[in-house]
Amino acid sequence: MPAVVNREECVSCGTCVEECPEEAITLDDEEIAVVNKEKCTECKTCIENCPSEAISME
Repeated sequence: MPAVVNREECVSCGTCVEECPEEAITLDDEEIAVVNKEKCTECKTCIENCPSEAISME
C-alpha cells in the first residue's frame, strides 16, 4: 500500500520530495506533496522524514 499525503497537514516543505529514493513524490500546483503510487515502494522514508507528520500508509 503506497504512502498517502494528508493535504491539510502538508506544509509544502519538500522534504519528502528530496528524501524519496524512488523519486515517487512531487509537489503539485498548490505545492502539496503527491505520491506516485506506481513508483512508491513503501520504504517509509517519507513518513520518517516528514516534519508535519502529513504522510502515512493507509
